[in-house]
Amino acid sequence: MATLPNPLPDPAASGLVLPPGSLVDGPWHEPLLWYADGPAAPRDWPDLRAAGRRLGLLPVLVTGGSRDQWPEDWDLCPDDTSYPGDHDAEEVLAEYWADHVDHADDETGDGPSADGDAPGPGSCWPGLAPVPAREAAEDADTVAAGLAGVIAADADAWLGGARMALVPARRSADIPAAIGWSGPMNHENDVARLCAVLRSWEDRFDARVVVLGFDTMIVSVGRPPATIEEARALAAEHYAFCPDNIDQSPPYDLDAYAEKAVLNQEAWSFWWD
Repeated sequence: MATLPNPLPDPAASGLVLPPGSLVDGPWHEPLLWYADGPAAPRDWPDLRAAGRRLGLLPVLVTGGSRDQWPEDWDLCPDDTSYPGDHDAEEVLAEYWADHVDHADDETGDGPSADGDAPGPGSCWPGLAPVPAREAAEDADTVAAGLAGVIAADADAWLGGARMALVPARRSADIPAAIGWSGPMNHENDVARLCAVLRSWEDRFDARVVVLGFDTMIVSVGRPPATIEEARALAAEHYAFCPDNIDQSPPYDLDAYAEKAVLNQEAWSFWWD
């Protein structure tokens, strides 16, 4: 069973100055997160990160999506979530790969394409992608704040109206586990296993969780793959992590996905059907 890294403090009692917002309770009426009543402004992310750091709180944008489902409508299950540190990222990804690639049906087209250099149905797990050869141009938290600011500033985008939230977590990768987020439930019932992968992406690619929706996630990437070979290796991890990104979204091909959605991309988006 998971234990929250620290309880969510009462913002008023802690002296944290926040815009109007709401606390979202878990199954035992313990507060899991705070989120604002209104859309985020471009400066909210760095300001709240600085303010919340002393209380062990990390920022994340939350979105209601097309169905207007905000965190109080999410099925948050922290008591059913394990601890991310108890899982090995490569073992988790290899297991997903076995489930979704090794057993893929060539005739139906399920699974990534066998054309080109990308692993195809029936292929063995290729292993973790290497750390990109190039150095990060900016601090990972600066990149995350930049992405959050762009999202907040673009009121006409599909994420327009995203709101700031604060979650008690020690590292960005653990945010989904800290609240027992169930967005990937059709793929994985214990989100801590996915958080183990997010931890690995933090270490290798300077990734940060920036947006959570009912069944969607966006992460910033401070050190994205800079060569097509690096991108193809990481695309295999993306497929194991979130098969719907390739199986149910154009271009339906792992090589094309690597070039379009991974190579030099400072934001990765995931959604689970």
